[in-house]
Amino acid sequence: MAMTEQQNMMRRLQVQSFVLDDIRLYLDTHPDDKKALEWYHKYRKLKEQTEKEYVDRFGPLNSFQVDSDTRWTWVDTPWPWEGTV
Repeated sequence: MAMTEQQNMMRRLQVQSFVLDDIRLYLDTHPDDKKALEWYHKYRKLKEQTEKEYVDRFGPLNSFQVDSDTRWTWVDTPWPWEGTV
């Protein structure tokens, strides 16, 4: 079954989060590894860009990303984990 655009983007976020977690664990024991730190910054930036694109297209990933002064919009659409891969 083919993934929707939203599911594909959620999968990318999951992969980017996994990579960042792995790099952070490595950096905890190798804090002076400049190459690993470069990879951390690269993937952090990629994840931030993907998150922004996701939020712009499909709505917030968490309640802290709700950007409305008139109404609590977090409840307007299914939450990101509902019906995703």
